[in-house]
Amino acid sequence: MANSKRTLFLKRRLRVRNKLRKVNAGRPRLSVHRSNKNISVQLIDDVNGVTLASASTLEKDLGVVGKNNVEAATKVGTAIAERAKKAGVDEAYFDRGGFLFHGKVKALADAAREGGLKI
Repeated sequence: MANSKRTLFLKRRLRVRNKLRKVNAGRPRLSVHRSNKNISVQLIDDVNGVTLASASTLEKDLGVVGKNNVEAATKVGTAIAERAKKAGVDEAYFDRGGFLFHGKVKALADAAREGGLKI
């Protein structure tokens, strides 16, 4: 029997996250979530179980409310880089979840790197 898209996504997410946990060296995790209408990112400290910073297209300050395209992902990436600097974080590891590193997810990661965040 064929696996559903959701099952394959969940398997891929667990596989990626488990590999990253082995090599993270105590750095915070930059976790991305992409839906059909929005994209959001969180900087999570897994040791203490605390979210250090977050950014999303749902925020009116970014000016891309309800948009989910490469331009919106770039703005979210620069916003998370600025907020990470304010939180005192300059290095994190990128957790793409079950999403492929292509298009919007890649644009977000590149914008965060250009903003000064080492991922």
